[in-house]
Amino acid sequence: MNGGEQASDTELLLDARTCSESFGVFYERHFAAVLIFFRRRVRGPEEAFDLTAETFAAALVALARFQPGPEPPRAWLFAIARNKLHEAVRSRRIQDEARRALAMQPIELDDGAIEVLEEAAASAPAMELLGTLAPEQREAIEARHIDERGYAEIAAELDCSESVVRKRVSRGLTAMRAQLRRGNLDE
Repeated sequence: MNGGEQASDTELLLDARTCSESFGVFYERHFAAVLIFFRRRVRGPEEAFDLTAETFAAALVALARFQPGPEPPRAWLFAIARNKLHEAVRSRRIQDEARRALAMQPIELDDGAIEVLEEAAASAPAMELLGTLAPEQREAIEARHIDERGYAEIAAELDCSESVVRKRVSRGLTAMRAQLRRGNLDE
């Protein structure tokens, strides 16, 4: 879509089904508002950023089901955000109980992981970036950050340990960061 800056949110979302740049414009318009929404409701900036990324990933996946209606697309996006917040609160309770039972420390995104997710979202659609990874890394990142599944569940499905899944996610994010720095996505 040419002139994406002038297009309505509805036009952007409908066009984003075939043109990734349109979703990028929609993302840029609403990223700050979604981040603020989460920042006011969760413990720390990392969690707010993670939930923001999950919201836009879910919106990208749900594009095919988006139907224009009387409500603005921003309401659709914030409905997804509210669902992510609800899931996070419920999941956090379950994860905290499991983590305590296993005497494990909580997992926190470091600055490098946050930078990778932010750069990926700002410069190219996440799915395009994921497509450049080795299959095992792509599967691990998709399962963890798009499907929002726990490491234990992913490890059981892949018949490996949780630490292997964590390494695949970490290595995948590192590979994504390297590609973003080299600018390989534009070629």
